[in-house]
Amino acid sequence: MQSQPFARRIRSRRVAALASVTALTLAVSTSAGTGRLAPGATAAGAGSAAGLTRIAALAPCLINGAREIQMTEGVPTAGGYARSTGTVRALTVMVDFPDAPGEGDALDRFREFFPQTQEWFHTASYGRLDYRAETPIPTWLRMPKAFQDYGIERGAPFDPGYRQLVQDIVTAADPTVDFRDYDLLNVLVSPDAGPSALDTVLSVTFAGNGEAPTADGVAVANASFVYSRQDDGSGSYARTGYRVLPHENGHVFGLPDLYTQDGGGSVGHWDIMSEDWGANNDLLGWHKWKLGWLDVDQVSCAATSGTKEYTLSPLFRAGGRKLIFVPLAAHTGYALEVRTTGGNDEAVCHPGVLVYKVDANVDTGRGPVTVYDAHRDSGGCTRSPNVHAELSDAPFAPGETFKDPRRKITIEVTAKEPNGDYKVRVARG
Repeated sequence: MQSQPFARRIRSRRVAALASVTALTLAVSTSAGTGRLAPGATAAGAGSAAGLTRIAALAPCLINGAREIQMTEGVPTAGGYARSTGTVRALTVMVDFPDAPGEGDALDRFREFFPQTQEWFHTASYGRLDYRAETPIPTWLRMPKAFQDYGIERGAPFDPGYRQLVQDIVTAADPTVDFRDYDLLNVLVSPDAGPSALDTVLSVTFAGNGEAPTADGVAVANASFVYSRQDDGSGSYARTGYRVLPHENGHVFGLPDLYTQDGGGSVGHWDIMSEDWGANNDLLGWHKWKLGWLDVDQVSCAATSGTKEYTLSPLFRAGGRKLIFVPLAAHTGYALEVRTTGGNDEAVCHPGVLVYKVDANVDTGRGPVTVYDAHRDSGGCTRSPNVHAELSDAPFAPGETFKDPRRKITIEVTAKEPNGDYKVRVARG
C-alpha cells in the first residue's frame, strides 16, 4: 500500500534556555499487520471511541480532519497506531556504536526512564494502560557501523539511515527477542551518539510505519528513539528528564505534537505533547478521550442552542465528568476541563477550568490545539525552570468568563465546590 509523504516536524531551540529533546513523527497510512509491533487499531479507534459514535448526543463532537492531515486531533483516532489501553508491552533496547560506546551499565540508561514512564502512563490513564517496559537484552546492543555512518541528523527521514539502523537492531536482537511479543519498540541510544540535546534535536518516533523492516514476520512499525540527555543544567533532569519518552510514545499512540515547528507554543505545559520538560504535566482531557481513557458518561457535548449547567471533576482524579466539548464545525470546537494539583499535574499554580480550541484540520507540529489565557500578559504564576510561564495561569477561576461573540458562545465558571469540582455554565446563541 502506498504511504503518505513523510512530514518532518522539528522543535527549534527555544529562547531563554527552553532547549529540549523533541519528536519528529513520521506516520504513514497502512493496513493492519498480523503481529503486535505492526500497526493495529488503537483502543480509541476500535473500542470505546467507536462506541461513542452510537451515542447521538456525542456525535456532533466527533470532529475529524481532512484526508491530507497526517496526524489529526480527530476522534476516533485512526488505525495504524499502537494500542493505548490494556497491557502494552514495550520492547526496550539500549544501543551503542563503535564510535560512541555506551558508558557503564546499560541498565543505568534504562533506569533514566523506568519505572517513571510506566508510572506516568498508569496515572494518566487511570490505570487503563498497563505499560510494561521489557529489556530481554540487559546490555548495550552494539551496532555494526559507526553512528555517523547512518547519516542521522535533525530532520532525517526514515530512508535510508533509520531503515538501516532498525534493520541492524533487528539483526542484533533477533537471536534473543521474539518481536511478535511486543506492541512497540523503544531505542535508548547511548547519550554520546550525536550532538547534545542543547544543540540539536534528534529524538524521533516513527508511528504506523508499515514499510519498516520486519522481524519474526511483523513490521517494526512503531518505534521511538531517544538520544542525548535532556539536561539544561537546571538540576531538574533526575526528576523530569524521563518525560521525553512518554512524549515520544504519545506519537506511537497517535497523538500529534502541540508545539509549532518555528519553536512557538500555544499550549504551554498543559500537555506533555507540548512541553515535555520542566514542571510535570498530564495530557489534555481531549487526548485522554482519544486514547480511550474516558467513559462515555465522562464527556459532554454542548452542541445545541440554549444554556446548560455542568459539573466538572479535576482531570487527575478518577471518576466524574472530565470533558465538555463545544463543537464549532465538523473539524473544530472548544474543550473545557479542570486542571489542579494532583497526579501528573504536580505544579499547577493557578487551578481552574482550562479552555482550549481543538482543530482536527491542523496537522502535528503546526499548533492543532490553542489554550486560551484567562490572564493575558500577566507573566504567569510559575517559577519552575524551562516552562512557558505566560500560560501557567491560563485556567478560568469562578467568576471569570470566556466569550466568542461571533459564534454567540459564552462559557462561565460559576463556582468551585468543596470537593474540588467546578460548576460551569455554557450558553449558545
